[in-house]
Amino acid sequence: MQYGICNLSIVPLRFEPKDSSEMVSQVLYGEHFKILEKRKKWSQVRLAFDAYEGWIDNKQFTELTKEEYNRFDTQPLDLASDLIDFVSLKDNQLMPIPLGSSLGALDFFDHQYEGNRINGIQPKDNVIETAFLFLNAPYLWGGKTNFGIDCSGLTQMVYKLNGHKLLRDASLQATQGDPLSFIEESEPGDLAFFDNEEGVITHVGVIMKDNYIIHAHGKVRVDRLDHTGIFNNEKRAYTHKLRVIKRII
Repeated sequence: MQYGICNLSIVPLRFEPKDSSEMVSQVLYGEHFKILEKRKKWSQVRLAFDAYEGWIDNKQFTELTKEEYNRFDTQPLDLASDLIDFVSLKDNQLMPIPLGSSLGALDFFDHQYEGNRINGIQPKDNVIETAFLFLNAPYLWGGKTNFGIDCSGLTQMVYKLNGHKLLRDASLQATQGDPLSFIEESEPGDLAFFDNEEGVITHVGVIMKDNYIIHAHGKVRVDRLDHTGIFNNEKRAYTHKLRVIKRII
């Protein structure tokens, strides 16, 4: 088994080993992974944080030893908490890193970071405040940053910044936590899941107080939530059909 770590700001994780393939997720600075298969130009990897798999360009990561991987795998999360910040490289150049980047490998890279950071489990009240850091970020399939994010990327990153692990896709996240019977039982920070006409869960958002929800749909936005689903006041129509509410924390 081989191992790697992302030494760049934001790297696409692709469905197939080619640049034109669909981006299924992103690998942020400092995220480490197992290499399942290595080819001349691409490697199939499994991310340590959520076990998500995809293909990454061999030019966009640094290899690790098993011992280094295990060290990163056992240390607590230490994350950049500013919308955008910089690390200083060995040659005095600067490299931007996005919100939620992992800082545990700074010494390994010989990089310097002087920005704000967050670590440990945060109060549940902090979840909504964190979600609002992504407000108005454009929707991007597979995205995980303020420059483009999808619905499950939003919930995963918000929970990650508060010290909790969520799986990557909405359908996978829906397997976590405890179901609630009614919206009235929910608390700010719980997750609401929505399905399509075939009954497949395809969307997720973070429940706020007073029957509102923050979610990624076109952009990260706030809409009304009721027993039917998400009501978009601008369109005067429901955009998503409610399937289940889950309490993860």
